[in-house]
Amino acid sequence: MRSVCGDKGLLTAVAKLLERPFDQARAELEAIKHPVRYANGVHDVMLPAHASYVAVQHLDSATLILYNDAGHAFLFQHARKFATEVTHFLAT
Repeated sequence: MRSVCGDKGLLTAVAKLLERPFDQARAELEAIKHPVRYANGVHDVMLPAHASYVAVQHLDSATLILYNDAGHAFLFQHARKFATEVTHFLAT
């Protein structure tokens, strides 16, 4: 089984996404009108927490959850807490 973190395809996809002009990304984010729950680990080196912070600034109804002692694997490091957050989000 290949590790997602080691997958060159994922890194290539993220790099291609980051090549897009910021104005285009901002317009796409601003077009999203439904509630969004955004989560990230503070120490994520693949998808920096700052990028998540910037993204939620352009969403009408977004909540950002940052796990301060976690990296890219916050879903596994905080599985129960994150599952509770998702359950609450989907129930509202």
